[in-house]
Amino acid sequence: MAGEELKALTSAPHWASSPEDYKTALYVADKFKAAGLETSIVPYNVLLNKPIRISIEAFNANGDKLMSGPTQEHVDPKRYGGDPYQDDPRVLPAFNGSSPSGDVTAPVVYANYGELADFKELQKMGVSVKGKIVLVRYGANFRGVKVYIAQKYGAVGVLIYSDPTDDGYFRGDVYPKGPWRPATAVQRGSVQFLPIYPGDPETPGIASTPDLPVSKRIPADKIQADWPSIPSNPLSYKDAAPILKALGGQESPRSWQGALPFTYHLGADGGPNVVTVHMHLEQDTRLRTIWDVIGTIDGTDPAEKEDWVIVGNHRDAWVYGAVDPNSGTAAMLEAVHGFGALLKQGWRPKRRIVFASWDAEEEGLIGSTEWCEQYANHLAHAVAYFNTDVGVSGPNFTAGAVPSLKPFLRDITQRVQSPKGGTVYSQWQQTQKAADAMRASTHRQFRPETPGENDVRIGNLGSGSDYTPFLQHLGVPSTDIGSSGPYGVYHSVFDNYNWFTKFADPTFVYEQQQARVFGLEALHMADADILPYDYQVYGADIVGYVHAAQRHATALNLSLDFTAANAAAQRFANAGEDIHHIQETPPPNTATLNHALRAAEEALLNPAGLPKRPWYKHTIYAPGEYTGYAAVVIPGVNEAIEAQDAPLAQAQITALAQALNRSAAILEQAAK
Repeated sequence: MAGEELKALTSAPHWASSPEDYKTALYVADKFKAAGLETSIVPYNVLLNKPIRISIEAFNANGDKLMSGPTQEHVDPKRYGGDPYQDDPRVLPAFNGSSPSGDVTAPVVYANYGELADFKELQKMGVSVKGKIVLVRYGANFRGVKVYIAQKYGAVGVLIYSDPTDDGYFRGDVYPKGPWRPATAVQRGSVQFLPIYPGDPETPGIASTPDLPVSKRIPADKIQADWPSIPSNPLSYKDAAPILKALGGQESPRSWQGALPFTYHLGADGGPNVVTVHMHLEQDTRLRTIWDVIGTIDGTDPAEKEDWVIVGNHRDAWVYGAVDPNSGTAAMLEAVHGFGALLKQGWRPKRRIVFASWDAEEEGLIGSTEWCEQYANHLAHAVAYFNTDVGVSGPNFTAGAVPSLKPFLRDITQRVQSPKGGTVYSQWQQTQKAADAMRASTHRQFRPETPGENDVRIGNLGSGSDYTPFLQHLGVPSTDIGSSGPYGVYHSVFDNYNWFTKFADPTFVYEQQQARVFGLEALHMADADILPYDYQVYGADIVGYVHAAQRHATALNLSLDFTAANAAAQRFANAGEDIHHIQETPPPNTATLNHALRAAEEALLNPAGLPKRPWYKHTIYAPGEYTGYAAVVIPGVNEAIEAQDAPLAQAQITALAQALNRSAAILEQAAK
């Protein structure tokens, strides 16, 4: 069944707001209804750009044309079976979501991955990006952050290409022979400034429902915080190669060298080796309708039926999206089918279960963010959000979670069989040990950070998927699961059913595995007598975070007083130990205990939000301002320390201590 579902969902390109996208909403809604879920399609009107014309041309100092693109994404149909999906006329030109229109001509500077450290290194080397078009490669940070930093440094445009070092021939055979990125494949993606706020850029903090008055929206030409003001566009390495090869100026640092067969240079300000690029981007930017699909199973416990368990995955794709996201959608639909079978047998959960198929995630987590903003009051009672996105790109289970749910997730994976034998947990453990051994053989100083000798490591949640509004804006405990492997066609036309059945999961056994893990998460959380949060683990992590921040401040010669934060972190850890004992021998009134356990997470929010980005309210986890995807722990404190802003760091230490004390007090009261 998962194979049939994936084939149906990926039968056509279905960019958010397109007619084909709406058809996938109807398909998912029909599946929800067939399982017995109360189902609705929830529309939002949001600001999206659609490419009308994309033209990139490069010239040398003599005016000779080096390239004109973007080149069509195409592989030879006579080699290794070709690709049956590549020439669909409905495929949009490769573009960046949130990029403005623009017509700019400027010299090119190569800036490696476009990290903050890379721009600082260019400054040290005497290379200015002001007035230039910056060429950066994908990887290391979120693409929107690359544009965010380039804009701050005065660049007039950004081109982002996929270097074969990262996901092309340097990694192995390229598609269609192997799973890695072929020369013409382009990684599309949004360049919205996600670390500032996700969702509809005109309505931060407000749901962009169809009836929202125009007066409640920020006019498109007034958006400054979270949309770029300079144009950007992605390139294949076929199109980037002539630009990089012709660049003059200084040799790039050797760590900046990619896998294309020539020495990378930084670019020259003038003379015979200057390369000039003309970017002409025409975007149709306007309000468009997107559609979330929501299916619910009501709870039966009067005291806890409003304590929702939400299970979600997005449905929209840049093109076909077989891996990202519809392998996750197929797994979710398999789980829904299982719940439908339980419903037919008369089962009902204690707590309400909400299944959600989000739209416009690729454009900036828009569907999930608007829904969270619309139902924020209800979600104050939600006990968990379980996410999957890139559900299956290979056989290796991966996960991220808030610390209180990491033991829960380990327990769930010990209850599901792996197609490779043993449990998902045991295979996960073996994969991590093998990866650790490989890294240890090449990096002498490598020391894996393990929570315990026999425990698998579970990542922290930064951003880049739909758990963001739940955890970091509303304080809903969250997890994110996937199953990974060699995956070089991310966000390209080749992420389609043909690639998936050749390289990701030909027999759909990992789809079934992910469906079982996803389903058991929801089932166990919905029916748990005592919510399975572990604040002992959470407390130990936070104590470690505060100590690490203090060491970092000392190393930077910042004079900061961590007394209150250390005391609050230890108080929170002690309260976590005390409440753990109560959870093992709970009182008769479990609802009161459960509500306290849930409230302790929400108390970690700072109502004022983070500096410069108040939409993000969680004091423990947020995407980094300069990373976008990767989590920064105790972000208010650590980012102020990194900026060497002692007054701001001290204020954030106070805010952190206050949040920890609020949460600890809730746990202490419940443990009496």
